[in-house]
Amino acid sequence: MKAIAIKTFGGPEGLAVVDLPVPAPAAGQVLVATEAVGVGGVDTVIRSGALAAYGFKEGFVPGSEVAGTVTAVGDGVDTSWIGRRVWAFTGTGGGYVEQALVPLGQILPLPGSLSAVDAVTLGSAGAVAHFGLRHARFAPGETVLVRGASGSIGIMAVQLAARRGAAAVAVTTSSARRGEQLRRLGATHVLDRSGGGGEDAPAGYDVIIDVVAGKDMPSFFDRLNPNGRMVAVGAVGGRPPADFGTKIMASFQKSMSFAALSTATVPPADLRAVRGEQFAAAGRGEIETVVHEVLPMDEAVLAHRKMAAGEVFGRIVLTP
Repeated sequence: MKAIAIKTFGGPEGLAVVDLPVPAPAAGQVLVATEAVGVGGVDTVIRSGALAAYGFKEGFVPGSEVAGTVTAVGDGVDTSWIGRRVWAFTGTGGGYVEQALVPLGQILPLPGSLSAVDAVTLGSAGAVAHFGLRHARFAPGETVLVRGASGSIGIMAVQLAARRGAAAVAVTTSSARRGEQLRRLGATHVLDRSGGGGEDAPAGYDVIIDVVAGKDMPSFFDRLNPNGRMVAVGAVGGRPPADFGTKIMASFQKSMSFAALSTATVPPADLRAVRGEQFAAAGRGEIETVVHEVLPMDEAVLAHRKMAAGEVFGRIVLTP
């Protein structure tokens, strides 16, 4: 079967099409013929080699979520899954393939009204946004800032905060055009990447959902209200400075807090319930999935180049 592997760490050109044997599902696994593969920010970080110290090696197949049809099951798995359309989480990798191996506990049936492309645009991003807001203890009537709102996680955070009654939903983004797109999805104020601008934007925020992290993250503590909470749900801009916590301590009397959120710590049953609800809501048109572009899997290099150039609004999806 065709797959995309990291032949050499570094730029997007390090990705290459390879031929791999079709795997056989082991006990507790299913095999999914992929119709759509989501391209995520973590894929680009792994490809760069930045996480090599964590065991990622050249030859690794990236991709964490796919959607398609179950074609085979391993021992202990009900054969009624065969032929069913599912969304599937492959973990830290293994998704850029024509046939993906997935643990049974990481698949979810898709409603007939939801396409495979929409499923991989929503599946991971929607859950991260939902549990990021919950981790921040967001409540209706509070003000929210989504930092790095042009990706699939940020877009979902904007929609969810607006639907849940935020008094204001500000976003940071790189262009006026993206700002207008985000306004249509629920944003009330558009800021530049540094958090500046935005006519009549709130002076402070109760909640900041940060997809970016990076060297500028500490400056956003200045934008938290007293008792404000910042939750990092991604790090597409790299790691923050090692001493970023000193910014919080310098404003000790404001009782601000910082947390990170990984859905790896969320109980699987909770993840399944939220994803099921979101898939159904998207199928009814209540949540909008934003697909930047659908590309053939052979063009994974182009997809990663677009990600690196900051051209993507929403999600790029690969199709075999």
